[in-house]
Amino acid sequence: MAPPSLDLSDWWTKEIRSGTPVVVTMQNPNYSVVEIDGPGAAAGFQSMDKGRGKNAKQFTWVLLLKAHRAVGCVAWLAAGLWALLGAIKKRLFLRQGLSVESDKPSKGKLFFTFIRGFLVLSIAMFALELIAYWKGWHFKKPNFLLPEDLHIPETTEIRGWMHAAYLSWLAFRADYIAYPIQVMSNFCIILFIIQSVDRMVLCLGCFWIKLKKIKPTIDGDPFKADDVECSGSKYPMVLIQIPMCNEREVYEQSISAACQIDWPRDRMLVQVLDDSDDETIKLLIRAEVSKWGQRGVNIVYRHRLIRTGYKAGNLKSAMSCDYVKDYEFVAIFDADFTPNPDFLKKTIPHFKGNPEVGLVQTRWSFVNKDENLLTRLQNINLCFHFEVEQQVNGVFLNFFGFNGTAGVWRIKALEDSGGWLERTTVEDMDIAVRAHLNGWKFIFLNDVKVLCEVPESYEAYRKQQHRWHSGPMHLFRVCLPTIIRSKISIWKKANLILLFFLLRKLILPFYSFTLFCIVLPLSMFVPEAELPLWVICYIPVLMSLLNILPALRSFPFIVPYLLFENTMSVTKFNAMVVGLFQLGSSYEWIVTKKAGRSSESDLLMTEERESKHNHLELHKAVSESELIELHKLKDQEEEEMAPLQEKKANKLYKKELALALLLLTAAARSLLSAQGIHFYFLLFQGASFLLVGLDLIGEQMS
Repeated sequence: MAPPSLDLSDWWTKEIRSGTPVVVTMQNPNYSVVEIDGPGAAAGFQSMDKGRGKNAKQFTWVLLLKAHRAVGCVAWLAAGLWALLGAIKKRLFLRQGLSVESDKPSKGKLFFTFIRGFLVLSIAMFALELIAYWKGWHFKKPNFLLPEDLHIPETTEIRGWMHAAYLSWLAFRADYIAYPIQVMSNFCIILFIIQSVDRMVLCLGCFWIKLKKIKPTIDGDPFKADDVECSGSKYPMVLIQIPMCNEREVYEQSISAACQIDWPRDRMLVQVLDDSDDETIKLLIRAEVSKWGQRGVNIVYRHRLIRTGYKAGNLKSAMSCDYVKDYEFVAIFDADFTPNPDFLKKTIPHFKGNPEVGLVQTRWSFVNKDENLLTRLQNINLCFHFEVEQQVNGVFLNFFGFNGTAGVWRIKALEDSGGWLERTTVEDMDIAVRAHLNGWKFIFLNDVKVLCEVPESYEAYRKQQHRWHSGPMHLFRVCLPTIIRSKISIWKKANLILLFFLLRKLILPFYSFTLFCIVLPLSMFVPEAELPLWVICYIPVLMSLLNILPALRSFPFIVPYLLFENTMSVTKFNAMVVGLFQLGSSYEWIVTKKAGRSSESDLLMTEERESKHNHLELHKAVSESELIELHKLKDQEEEEMAPLQEKKANKLYKKELALALLLLTAAARSLLSAQGIHFYFLLFQGASFLLVGLDLIGEQMS
């Protein structure tokens, strides 16, 4: 269709073209002189009726501003493209500052082989279509349901063996390939719709909670006592556990925050559960524990000789101590979490008068959410998880998955549910499911936030997501018989099996990868199998809008978020398959690399103030030899960290790069068919895979 005419003089003036042109001089060097050869332009500015001349002048300025913005946008895109080409040249051809993704020999090999074979097939089909397009072999689009409608030329029209081979390929494609692809497409679309409905229901539930202002409340002041002598009984015995493993960057701030919680010191014990295998880090953590012990805090240091079961084994070992029987509640914080001093006073009262409550979970808040694009995109996902999923499930079902940290458990609920088990890498979800099957209820506090940090490098985020998606599938296999045999209601069983596990942990990564990374590219090479436009554009945009509502400040990142989520579907799908079939890496735990960002400026100020106040006391309490050894450790730590920071290297992720080439090939094929939305979606999605595959998102951390 021909573009609309840009001659707008008919509607801004109806006079006959005459008079002297008006010259408008601008200071912008890109647009120095503009001539308006309009009708009566010179006289129009001097006439009493200035309406039409004014409109013409305003319209010209609008056009100039839009042209200026368009040129700026084009320049920005050109600069970005040039930078991308430079990165491709540097990392793929020159191999500068690069290390290839290191997988175990059997880890992901079959999956990568499948992607690579699919890529080779797509390139071959694209080459064939290019030849057909160059030769001018255009035929009527076939219908996969009625292959006999395919318009095949008569024998006399066939020109050469290549032409005959192309005709045979068209017939074979319509008869045998199109129908299975269409069936797979329809199946994925059904799953997509079901998951979208679930997402909308959750959002409606969150809207209802906001509208009715529903949230857990505390009656009165639980710590106000009339009798001063018995006021201590108002504060139950609380155990605080900080499991960590080689947490060089964050051990100091996490221990400091836990020790400064506002709670009677005789009714609180801090357990530092160190699983580090680095002797230097162990000595540093012991010194930090000793420092706070000298300040009057009840704190103990525990290190296991036999490190089995990862975090679950660490917590299980800590709960086996004899003194644990004196405590009623246990609060758990990962090493990068820094709770506020009033954390226990905002969580413990929710157990009072509710003997059926076994868990109180609080929300995470991220100190480095604006650090880079990767952290911003993670913030969108996690805000939706806490604001919508956890809050809605907590209000309407009294059940949700324990997040593994920033929560308080009733110790009786842990013991009644079998305690910590080492059978999966998602020990937090495991104990939550077992507690739910035993009748315990959960409370989620959306207003209580604990500061932490999200991974700043794609490598760390990728490993974290692998564990978060393989673990639930492994757990599903393990606990499915227990769920079926349990005595809970049919509705709760259906919620656990169909919604909690299958829909949100299995179906979501399955259809995301299959629909957007397999079916969509295939539909470009097999046009008989159509993928509706609303599946590619409208519903994904709507779902992204719903996801971004809890983090409205991130609205400008809605397009990168949509593309990045589809890109991460490769890692999530692979992890889901690994966990479901218990393959090699289903029971693999790699500690997420921390940046050691300061979680709260107040903590630093407090630490600085207290360090000055206790400097002399610390020198008196510690021997001279121990001080010398501690200073040596600090100096050694700084020397070790300096060269590591200089050796930061990017990685190449082979699966993402292969899929980037696949999607860009499919985009080129869609360009031949003049499919607008399909082309743009495949182009930008392929570019997203390329950026991730070249490790151009996030920061590289040693």
